Amino acid sequence: MPTGTRNTIADKLAQERRARLAAERLLDQKKRELFTANQKLALHARALSDQIVEQRHGLTRALTEAASLKGENHRVMDDLARANSVAMIAQRRLWDALETIPDGFAVYDADLRLVAANKVYLDFFEGEVAIAAGVTYDSVLNIVAKHRMVDLDGRDPADWHHDMIARIRRNPIEPITIITRKGAHIRLIDRWGEGGDLVCIAQDISTHVSREAELEEAREKAESANRAKSAFLANMSHEIRTPMNGVVGMAELLTETELTEDQRLYAETIRSSGEALLTIINDVLDYSKIEAERLKLYPEIFDLERCVHEVTMLLQPSARDKKLRLLVDYDMFLPTRFVADPGRIRQILTNLLGNAVKFTLSGHVLTRVVGIERKQNNYELHITVEDTGIGINPEQIDHVFGEFNQVESETNRKFEGTGLGLAITKQLIEMMGGEIWVDSELGRGSCFGFKILVPAAEPAPHVSTPGPPITLRAALVVDDLMVNRVILERQLETYGLKVTLCRNAQEALTAFDRGATFDIMLSDFRMPDMDGLHLCQTLRQRGVKIPVVLLSSDPDAITPEEARAAQIECLEKPVLRSHLFRTLQNLSYPVARTVPPPAPPPPVGQRKMRILAAEDNRTNQLVFGKMVKDLPIDLVFANNGLEAVEKWQSFQPDLIFMDISMPEMDGKEATRRIRSLESGSHVPICALTAHAMDGDSEGILASGMDYYLTKPLRKTAIIDHIVANCPPTAQSLQDGAA
Repeated sequence: MPTGTRNTIADKLAQERRARLAAERLLDQKKRELFTANQKLALHARALSDQIVEQRHGLTRALTEAASLKGENHRVMDDLARANSVAMIAQRRLWDALETIPDGFAVYDADLRLVAANKVYLDFFEGEVAIAAGVTYDSVLNIVAKHRMVDLDGRDPADWHHDMIARIRRNPIEPITIITRKGAHIRLIDRWGEGGDLVCIAQDISTHVSREAELEEAREKAESANRAKSAFLANMSHEIRTPMNGVVGMAELLTETELTEDQRLYAETIRSSGEALLTIINDVLDYSKIEAERLKLYPEIFDLERCVHEVTMLLQPSARDKKLRLLVDYDMFLPTRFVADPGRIRQILTNLLGNAVKFTLSGHVLTRVVGIERKQNNYELHITVEDTGIGINPEQIDHVFGEFNQVESETNRKFEGTGLGLAITKQLIEMMGGEIWVDSELGRGSCFGFKILVPAAEPAPHVSTPGPPITLRAALVVDDLMVNRVILERQLETYGLKVTLCRNAQEALTAFDRGATFDIMLSDFRMPDMDGLHLCQTLRQRGVKIPVVLLSSDPDAITPEEARAAQIECLEKPVLRSHLFRTLQNLSYPVARTVPPPAPPPPVGQRKMRILAAEDNRTNQLVFGKMVKDLPIDLVFANNGLEAVEKWQSFQPDLIFMDISMPEMDGKEATRRIRSLESGSHVPICALTAHAMDGDSEGILASGMDYYLTKPLRKTAIIDHIVANCPPTAQSLQDGAA
C-alpha cells in the first residue's frame, strides 16, 4: 500500500478517534447537564409539591377559621343581645330605685333641658303645670317663681329667679334649702356631671328640721336644768356651810377651853363629824362640776415636795391615833418645783393618802415620788401611795374608780365614805393628761399610783440650800422600819456620809460597845423595847457626846426640857430634805445658843388694829368674835353690805372681812361701792363665802376683793390674814397670834 494512502487512513482514523473523544466528552458534558437539570427539576417539583401541600393546609385552616369566626359572630351577637337586655334591666331597676326613693331626682342636659325626672320631682308641680322632658331649667324656675310655689323670702320673683340661675352657674354648687307653700323644707343639691349634665336632687328635710328644733328645745331645757342644778348646789352649799361654820367653829373654840375627858370627846366628835360632812359636800360639788365639764385647772409654779409633806402632815394626827407611820420617799435627784394646779395635786394626794390611812389598821403608809426627764424640760412624775392595809379583792379592783363605789366586804364595811374620792381623783388625773392604777393583795395592802407629765419650774435639780458644806462623815441610823432606814440612808449618802444601819436600840448600843465612832446619830422615837429618847439618855450616861437627831411623828412626844437635858435635836416626820440638810449644816458648825432679847413694849398711845367684819348671821358673828378675842384689835360688825359701806367711812378699818350673801346689799356690791369711794388709800378686803362652785372665786376677786376664805372658817386662817395685814402704826399682834 502506498505510503500516501496509509497516511491518509491514519489521519482519518486519528480524526475519527479525536471526533469520537470529542463526542464522548460532549456526551459526558450533556449527561452532566442533564443530571443537573434533572436535579433542579426534582427540587422544583418537590418545592412545588410542598407549596401545594402548604396551600392545601392553609385553605383548610382558612376554612376552619371562617367556620370559627362564623360561630364567634353568633356568640357576639348573643352576648350583645344579653348585654342589651342586662342594660335594659339595669336601667329599669335604676329608675325603679329612683322612683322608690323619697327624694326628687332630675337630670338636665348641657343645654339645661330636662332629660328625665322621677315621680317625686314631677309631683311637686302637680296641679300647677305639667312638666315633661325637654322643658328648660329656666322655665321650671319661672313656673316656681310665678306661681309662688316656694317662700321667696320677701324677694321679687324676678330677683329670686336671677339668684337661682346664678347659683347653678357656680361649680361647685352650694346646697340651698327652700320652704314650700305648705311649709315643707326642701334641700336642693345640684351637681354638674363630667358630660355637662346637671343632676338635681330635692330632699324633703322637714322631719330633720322638726327634729333639730326639738333637739334645740331639749338642749335649752337641759341647759336650763343644768343651770338650775348649779344654782341649787351653790345655794345648798351656802345654806349648809353657813350653819356648819357655827358648828365647826364653836366646836374648835370649845376644845380650847377646860373640859372633862367626856366633854372633850363630845366636842372633838362634833368637830370631826362636821368636817366629815364638809368633805362629803366638797366631793359632791367637785363631782357635779366634773360631770358638767365645768371644772378647770389653774397651773402655777409650786413645790411638789413641800406639797407632799404638807398633805402628809395634815393626815399625821389621824395616823398617830392608829399608831401608823407616814413615810415620804422623794427622789433625791428630782426637782421640787413644777408647773401644775397645786390645789388639785393636793386634792389627789389627800384622797389617796386619806384612803390609805383609813383602810390601814397597823403598819405604815409610804408616799414615793420618782420622775423621768422628758423633752423640753418636762418630767414624767410617778407618784405612788403604798400601805399595809386591808387590801382589795382582785374581783373588785376594776370597780374602785367608779362613781359612788366603795368596795363592800366584811373587812371594810365599818369604814364610811361616799365612794366619790377615787372617782374624782381619776377624773382629775385624766384632765391633767395622766393615768392612775392600783395594785393590791387582799390582807397585805394596796399601792395606788398615778403618772402625769408636767414642766419643771427650775432649770436643774437643786436639793441643798446655799451655805457651808456638811463636815459630818459617819452617821448611825436607828429605826425598826426597814423602809425608813433605806430612805434615810439614801439621803445621808447623797450628802457624803457613810451610813450604818441598826434595827433597834440594842443594836445601836452594841455598835458603840464595839468601838464604832460616828459623827451623828439619827434615831426614830417610837421603837419596840427601848424608844429613841431612852436610847439617847443611855448614851449620854455612857459618855457619848455625838449630836443626836430624834425623829418623831408626834411633835408633843418630847418636851423641850427633855430635849435640852438629853442634848438632842428633834425633827417631825416625815422630814423635808431641806430641813434635814439645814440640820446637818447646823450640827457641822455648832454655835452657842443665845436667848433673844425680849421684844420692846409697844409705844405708849399706839393704837389697836381696826377690823370691820360684815356678817348678817348672828352665830357666825359670835364664832368670828370668839376666834379673834385674844388679839389686841378693835372689832366692829356690820349686819349687811349697806351698813358695811357706812362703817367703812366712819370706822376707817385696816382690814375688812366681807360676807358675800347678805340682805339689802351683798358683799360684792359693797366692795365695788367701797372701791369707787376710795381715794388714794386701799383697804384690804377678805371675802367670807359659803359658795364653793366653779367661777365663784373669779367673781369674788373681780368685784375688787383681795382674798377669800371658804366657810366654815378656820381660826388659824383668820389670824394669819389679820397678822399679815396689820399696819406698822398699830400694835404688834404676834403675842396674841401665838
